[in-house]
Amino acid sequence: MSDCIFCKIIRGELPSYKVYEDEHTLAFLDIKPVNAGHTLVVPKKHSHNIFDIAPEDWAALAEAARVISIAIERALKADGVNIAMNNREHAGQIVDHPHLHIIPRFKGDGLKLMPQRSYADNEAEPVAEKIRAAIKS
Repeated sequence: MSDCIFCKIIRGELPSYKVYEDEHTLAFLDIKPVNAGHTLVVPKKHSHNIFDIAPEDWAALAEAARVISIAIERALKADGVNIAMNNREHAGQIVDHPHLHIIPRFKGDGLKLMPQRSYADNEAEPVAEKIRAAIKS
């Protein structure tokens, strides 16, 4: 896609701090990092998000994320990593191209996980059933 910022980075039309590249993926530092080393991993083939990415591109993205996560932990002596993906506008997706965030985590960095809650009585099973039915359809 000609106007996609990540496609422009992939084609070399925009600068980036590349950390990894293979036949199917590219990884580069996020320009607005949560922590130093926050890396974005993108498929080279354009799609929009998890809902339309080709299975082979998703597999390549997942493997690249695994390799890069190990490297980030080693290189930065991180205490762990978060891997996140926002899909569609209301989930926080800003760039309309699939991308995984790999965020190095450090003890005492002050970052919090998403707030959690408990299921209300009789709420979990109907939700699980809806998901199972959607998988079958």
